[in-house]
Amino acid sequence: MSLIIDNVLPKEDLFNEIDEHLINDVKPSMFIQNIDNSLFYETDPFIMLSKLKNVKQSKIYHPEGDVFTHTMLVVDEAAKYKHKSSDSRAFIWAALLHDIGKSVTTQIKKGKIIAYEHDIAGQKMATEFLEYFTDDTKYIEKVSYLVRYHMQLLFVVKDMPYADITGMKLHTDINDVAMLALCDRLGRLNVDEKKENENIRIFLKKVKKVRESKWKN
Repeated sequence: MSLIIDNVLPKEDLFNEIDEHLINDVKPSMFIQNIDNSLFYETDPFIMLSKLKNVKQSKIYHPEGDVFTHTMLVVDEAAKYKHKSSDSRAFIWAALLHDIGKSVTTQIKKGKIIAYEHDIAGQKMATEFLEYFTDDTKYIEKVSYLVRYHMQLLFVVKDMPYADITGMKLHTDINDVAMLALCDRLGRLNVDEKKENENIRIFLKKVKKVRESKWKN
């Protein structure tokens, strides 16, 4: 067997294992956190995920610590909601990859840890990750656009200039974005679940208002 085939097949096997646990497990993080495999830590595309273990976050917003720890919490939350999404497989993979862009955008500025536009970088990286294993462009787009828009809850609720309701409507299922955003918010320590659910209500209300306004015009 050639060296190329030797290198490719194990990657596909590991991807399929992760995929199976994401889809079927109540807590997919248990499998992912216990991966003891050099493929995960040293080779593309899995290294995109393993690098998140070394990416720190603001203790104010993420007392749970590094991005990988946060991601595992989000994945387990997403496992509770995936059956309500329009595509459970795309939804749970978006949860796993939602902050993948933080590995290339995180920096310390004026003493603060920031990761501006990690959603934009994450869309590209999520696409590259999945292209290693599938040529299903529609599926890849579903995942990558959820990654791209997972920060819109914050942008829309706070009326920030980065809000892009038109883009969300064009490329995603709004309810999927809302659920992923909720999982992202709940995947932290000491979170106020009641407050986060209220933010989802406000988000959906504002999105609906914009959509209805455009329809009337």
